[in-house]
Amino acid sequence: MDYIESACHFCHLNEGSDHTILLRQPTVLFLQNEKEQGALLGSGVIIPVRHAETVFDLTPDELLASFALLNQVKAWMDDRYKPDGYNVGWNCGAVAGQIAMHAHMHVIPRFRQEPYAGRGIRYWLKRPENRWW
Repeated sequence: MDYIESACHFCHLNEGSDHTILLRQPTVLFLQNEKEQGALLGSGVIIPVRHAETVFDLTPDELLASFALLNQVKAWMDDRYKPDGYNVGWNCGAVAGQIAMHAHMHVIPRFRQEPYAGRGIRYWLKRPENRWW
């Protein structure tokens, strides 16, 4: 099948994967990785079923489906975890922190009692030690 990348773990979820599919649309899935729940309670990713490397490679229909599923994920997380906020985003390319080269939207519920509550993703990027110029 031309929409599956042979070395991509998101393309082979049924083959010993640590990911659990929790919600689905025909072209996109919401997954959680049990190993990551200890560090990021409730976090998960929305991925296209078709292999696409970054968000910029998604079709318009896959983008729409991703955001429709995001609303369903939020309702599910609100009910299950009752977070105080969310971080939602895509890493595109290795330099941006993308490790799995299959497009995936991170959905991270945030809680008031976290040590870094109030500091978003950009907190670390804005640190003086991150400046290269």
